[in-house]
Amino acid sequence: MSRVAKKQISLPKGVEVSVDASGTTTVKGPKGALTTHALPGVSLQQENGIVNIVVAEGADDKFGGTARALIANMVTGVSQGFERKLELVGVGYRAALAGKTLNLSLGYSHPVVFDAPEGITIEVPTQTEVLVKGADKQLVGQVAAKIRGYRKPEPYKGKGVRYSGEKILLKEAKKA
Repeated sequence: MSRVAKKQISLPKGVEVSVDASGTTTVKGPKGALTTHALPGVSLQQENGIVNIVVAEGADDKFGGTARALIANMVTGVSQGFERKLELVGVGYRAALAGKTLNLSLGYSHPVVFDAPEGITIEVPTQTEVLVKGADKQLVGQVAAKIRGYRKPEPYKGKGVRYSGEKILLKEAKKA
């Protein structure tokens, strides 16, 4: 069995893990509920607030680490949540929030309008910062990548939408 699959998952207060007859795992907590499908040859063993991953005898153990990582991310998501911070760099680049709709001015002749999907909350602390929050790690990353994709950082001045802390390798300008 993989090293990752051997690690235990401890459940914080208020988080419940349940598995139904078809093998679908549901994790419920204060920030919502998440579900994932069953992986072949993998089952859960739960006792005293600790979840262990059990790989069936003779089954291929390649899904053990994946199952453990998915369930651990679900537990973290429903208890603490995930967030990605985006920065808008460029003259006139700004963001505004109207309800669940994010309006971006990114140097185009038209504003870019993005509707937040279900389970995602978007916050705009300043005009050049966007916070994407949610319980599902995959969905938070996907939404942040989609917003970044509207205007990726360009390599000469570094203008565009970037992740917080992302380093952009700038190219040298053309010499005369």
